[in-house]
Amino acid sequence: MNDASWLTSGPDNNGQQQRQQQGSNTNDWAVPPGTTNNNNNQGAAALQQPFYGQQPPPLVAPMTAHQQPSYHSVPPPPLNDNFNNASYNHPSMMNNPAVTPQPQQHYQQQPMPHLQPPPPPPTPPQPLVGAYPARGVSRSSSSNNNFNNNSGTRTPPTSSATTPNNSSTRRLNNTTLNRSTISTPLTANSSSKPNNGSGIIVANRAADEETEDGRIRNREASTKIRDAWIYKQIRARQDEFTQYKQGRVFVGTWNVNAKGKNESLASWLCADWHKHGPPDIVVVGFQEMVDLNAVNVAVENKSQARSAFWVDRIRSTLNSRENTLGDPNRTYTELADKYLVGLLVCIFVKQPHTPHVKHVRTDSVGVGVMGVMGNKGGASLRLQFYDSTLCFVCTHLAAHRENVLGRNADFANVFAKTSFEIGAEAVQEVIRLGSMNQWAMGTNSVGISDHDLVFWFGDLNYRVDESIPTERVLELSKANILEELIEHDQLNIERAQGRVFRDWEEGALDFLPTYKYQPGTDLYEERPDKKLRAPAWCDRILWLAQEPGHVAQLNYCRSELNISDHKPVMSTFLVTIKDVILAKREGVYREVMKMLDTYENNSLPMVSLNRINLNFGEVRYDQRVTLPIVITNTGQVVAQFRLVPKVDEIELCKPWLSVAPTYGMLIPGEKTEIELTITIDNSTAHKLNTSREVLEDILILRLENGRDYYISVTGKYARSCFGMSVDELVLYTAPIREVPLDPILRAEKYDLNARAAMCVPKELWRIIDAIYERGLDERDLFTAVGDPDEVYQVRECLDTGAAFENFSVHSMAEVLTSFLSNLSTPIVPVSLFPTLDIDAQNIQSFTRKFLEDMLPVPYNVFIYIISFFREVLLHRQRNRLSPAKVARILCNCLVSSPQGNAEESASSSNQRRGNMQQLMLHFLETNSI
Repeated sequence: MNDASWLTSGPDNNGQQQRQQQGSNTNDWAVPPGTTNNNNNQGAAALQQPFYGQQPPPLVAPMTAHQQPSYHSVPPPPLNDNFNNASYNHPSMMNNPAVTPQPQQHYQQQPMPHLQPPPPPPTPPQPLVGAYPARGVSRSSSSNNNFNNNSGTRTPPTSSATTPNNSSTRRLNNTTLNRSTISTPLTANSSSKPNNGSGIIVANRAADEETEDGRIRNREASTKIRDAWIYKQIRARQDEFTQYKQGRVFVGTWNVNAKGKNESLASWLCADWHKHGPPDIVVVGFQEMVDLNAVNVAVENKSQARSAFWVDRIRSTLNSRENTLGDPNRTYTELADKYLVGLLVCIFVKQPHTPHVKHVRTDSVGVGVMGVMGNKGGASLRLQFYDSTLCFVCTHLAAHRENVLGRNADFANVFAKTSFEIGAEAVQEVIRLGSMNQWAMGTNSVGISDHDLVFWFGDLNYRVDESIPTERVLELSKANILEELIEHDQLNIERAQGRVFRDWEEGALDFLPTYKYQPGTDLYEERPDKKLRAPAWCDRILWLAQEPGHVAQLNYCRSELNISDHKPVMSTFLVTIKDVILAKREGVYREVMKMLDTYENNSLPMVSLNRINLNFGEVRYDQRVTLPIVITNTGQVVAQFRLVPKVDEIELCKPWLSVAPTYGMLIPGEKTEIELTITIDNSTAHKLNTSREVLEDILILRLENGRDYYISVTGKYARSCFGMSVDELVLYTAPIREVPLDPILRAEKYDLNARAAMCVPKELWRIIDAIYERGLDERDLFTAVGDPDEVYQVRECLDTGAAFENFSVHSMAEVLTSFLSNLSTPIVPVSLFPTLDIDAQNIQSFTRKFLEDMLPVPYNVFIYIISFFREVLLHRQRNRLSPAKVARILCNCLVSSPQGNAEESASSSNQRRGNMQQLMLHFLETNSI
C-alpha cells in the first residue's frame, strides 16, 4: 500500500468485471484502478495516453497555508457631540462631520427625561459580515403550553433570490458572489436586511373571486399589498413627523456555571456609570444559571427559582441607595424576563421611561438535544421604546472547539425560529409609524430582523481556531498578546467568510479571553487534574441597526468577577431613539391616503411587460443566471400585480427557478423590475441528467382587477459530472459536456455497452491524479477552503476536458470532496450501514461483508478513494491530517444519511454513522482483511 505508482494511472476499461475477477481474495483488496481482468497490457497502455489529446498537468509548487482574514477597525462616522437630546433635521447628519445639526423650526423637541450627556463614544471597529437565515414562520410567543418554552422545529419560508437590476443576462457562480455588488438570496443563509416580501407568496385565506366579466380578484391579497405600499410611503417620509433622541443601553452577559450567591454585581452592572452616566435601558443575560444535567433540561425544576434569584440580585443592585441617591427617577423597573433551562434574559428601564414602553413580548427557542431541548438555545425579548423597536437575544450555542458548524447552525435556528406575536393592532401601528424593518406580510408576528435595533449576546462559544495549539493560546493570553488570537478567532473567521452574523457589528476585542478560568481565581485553568482548554472569547455582544448611525458603542469590556469559569462581559451603547409627533404623522398619513384614493377612484389597471419570453441561454451547475422583466403601469390607476400558481399547483414556479419580488404595486407611469433567477443545484442536475426535467416553465402574472400575463422561461443545461452517478460516468470516455442530455441522441452517438466501461470515472481519476502531483505535503490539506474562482474553473475543466492550470491544491481538494458529496447516488448507500455495534472482534467480518455487498462500480471507486487517502496519510506530518479526520471526511463524502421515522433517526442515526466511521478508520489503518 506504500507504493504510490497507482496514482499515475488512469481509469481502465472492463472495470465492471474487476470485482468478479478478484473473487474472495480479500488480502489484495486495494486493487489499482488501472488493473484489467485480462492478461494483456492493451488497456494499461491506452491509459498512458493523456485525456482528450492534452498533456498531463505540470507539477506546481505547494500553495501557502490559507490566510485567515485579519480583524481590523476603521474610524466610525463621528456622532454629534451635542448630547442634550435636542432635535435635529435628519439622523444621517450624525454621519457627516461637515454638517452641524440645526434645530428644526416647525417644532421644538423635548429632551428625553433624565438622560445625562455622555462623552463622545470611542471608535467601534469596522463590521465584519456573515450569513444567517431569514425570519421563520410566525408563531405565537405564548410559551406556557410549549415543551421547554419552545414549540419545536419550524421551517422558515422559502424566499426567492434577489439580484441587482440589470438589463443584460448575468451568469454568477454561487461561490464567487461579491457582496458589494450582488444582493444575497433571502434563503436560509441570507442577510437580515428587509426583503420587501421578495419570493414570498402573499399569505391569504380567501380564494380568488371571478367577476361576471371574467376578471379575477382577491380582496384579501389586495388589502395586504395596499397596506405594504402605504407602509413604504410613510417610511420614506418618516423624517417629516419624527424627532430623534439619544439614550444609553447597557447589555451584559455572563455564564455563571451554576454558581453565584451574594457576590456584589456593581463592578459589572455599574462599572461605567461614573463615566457615561446611568443607562436608560439595562438588559442582562445569563447562561448556565443551573447545571445543564438531564434532569434540569427535561424538568426545569430549578430554572424558575434561579431566574427569580438573579432578577432580584440585578434589581437590588440597580436600585441600591448608592445608585439612586434616594431619587425615584433614578430607579429601574423590570419590564420582562424570559428563561429557558439555564438561559435567562431580563430587561429594566428607568422609571420615567415606563409610560413610553409598549408591546413587550418574549420568546425562547431550544436547539440543544434533538434540536429542540433547552440546554442550548436562545431567550429573547422585544419592545417598542418610544417609537423605536428594540430586540434583545441571549443565546448559548454549541460547545467544543471543533464544533464551528454546530454553532453556526444554532445561530441560524434561533434566528429563524424566534417570533413575537404582537397582535394585529400593533402591526397596523408600526405600518402607520413606518418604524418596522419589513412589513409583516399580513401576519400578527414579527421576527428578529423586524426591529430598528437588535442586540445579540451570550456565551456564543466561538473559540480560537484549532490551528493554534492550546499551549500557544494560553501563552499568548497570559502575556496579553492578542493580535494573533483575534486573527484566528472563529467568530471573526466565520463572519468574514459570510457564514454567520451577516451585517452585524461587534466592537474591538481589547480585553483578555473570558474563558476558561479556575473558578474563584483570575487564573486560566491549567490544573493537572483538569482538561486543558484554550482560552477564548466565548462571551460576546453584537448589534444590528437598520440605520448604522443610530448606534455607537461607548465601551466593550469585561468584569473581573471570578466565581465562574467565565468572566462577565458588558457594553454600553449610545442609541438614537425615534419619537413620533402624532399630529404630523396623521397629516402625512392623510396625504398618502388622499393620493392613493385619487388613483383608486379611476378605471381599471393596465400594465406592459418589456418581454414575456425569457431565454436564459446556457446555464451551468451551481450557477445563478438572472434576467429582469420591466413592468410599467400604462394605465391611469394604481396597478397591483402578483404571481400566482398554475391550476392544480401550489408553487409559483419550478424549484430551479426563483422570482423576486412576487408582488407589487405601481402608480400610473411607475416602473419596477421583477427578476427571474435559474439556479442548478444537485437535485435539479440529477433530474436534468436523467431527462426527468427540462429548463422550461410558464409563470402567471396576475393583475388584480385585471388580466393575466403568461411569461415563458427556457434555458439550456450545460451538462456537468456533478450530480451524476458513477455508474453513468464510467460509460463515457468523452468530456461529459459533449454527451447529449436527450437519451435518444445519446444512444445514437455512444455505445453504452457496460463491458467497455472504465473502472472509475475519468473525472475522479483526473482530480486525484492532480492532487497527487501537486503536493500531498500541503498543510491543512482537505481542511482549508479553496479559492472560489479556482473551484469554478476546476469544475469546468472536469466537464470540458480542458487541462488544469496552476490551481491551488486546496481548490482541487475542495472540488474532489464536492464531487463525491454531490453524486446522485452515494458510494455507500444506507443498506450497507452496520446494523450492530462494531468492536474489535467483529470488525473484520463487517469489513469483508461490507465489500462483498458493494456493486462493482461503487466498489472500484471506494477502493480507489481508500487507496488514495492511505497515500495521503503517509504525509500526515506535513499535511496535518489524521486517520480520524480522514474517516470523518470519507463519511461526509461517501456515505448517505440514513432515512427513517423521527424516532429512529433520533435514536440510532448517530450510532450508525459512528459505526460507519469506525469502518472507514479500519480501512485506512489495516494492512489486510
